[in-house]
Amino acid sequence: MTPETGERPQMSVEDFEELVRRAPKELRNRLEFLGGRLCVRHGPLDVEEFEELAAAAPETVRLEYANGKVVVKAMPDGNHGEIFMWLLRQCIQQRPELNLMPERGVKAEAYRKGRAVTDGFLAPVGHFRGHGNWSETEGALMAVEITSHDRDTDQRDRVDKPVGYAEADIPVYLLIDRDSNTLTVFSEPKDGRYQESPSYPWGTTVVLPSPVDITLDTEKLKDYAD
Repeated sequence: MTPETGERPQMSVEDFEELVRRAPKELRNRLEFLGGRLCVRHGPLDVEEFEELAAAAPETVRLEYANGKVVVKAMPDGNHGEIFMWLLRQCIQQRPELNLMPERGVKAEAYRKGRAVTDGFLAPVGHFRGHGNWSETEGALMAVEITSHDRDTDQRDRVDKPVGYAEADIPVYLLIDRDSNTLTVFSEPKDGRYQESPSYPWGTTVVLPSPVDITLDTEKLKDYAD
């Protein structure tokens, strides 16, 4: 935690050192750790270089590629995990023909040039069979993000993800926001933007639009307010 904000840094020094140790040899000298952030020297990585780096990362480091930049996604804490399981149970009960896959890598943004690790990705059972680390988004119904208390959650989950998921034509993006205790439901992607994005306070009944068609009773979320 940083004393000024109470937010967690992107990663620890130990995780950075392990990432460098595992990274492809040609990328090691390009990685820096400045102010608690992972930085890349000598220009941005391309998608192929990023995928090599992400594949080599230790389990404690989750990397994403947004707007041509490498970003670190915070590891989930206990409340984060409980919220995901709450959502998983409701999805399975109402749509047993679907899977809510946790921590699924997807090809986001225009021309699928971004790489995002979703907290949950809703798709038909069997949809991910044969996929590698990064799935195409065709046929999927919904991406889910649950905010973490790290310094980059605002840019990552509230700014970059709505654009990246809309550009990839994911029908619904559900943002469960632990800072404001709200759910925001982004839907109707068109021309790289979601046309609808209503927000609901925890405790209300939220209907996720087609093609998801799941009704969420969010009263339980109040138990996980930080």
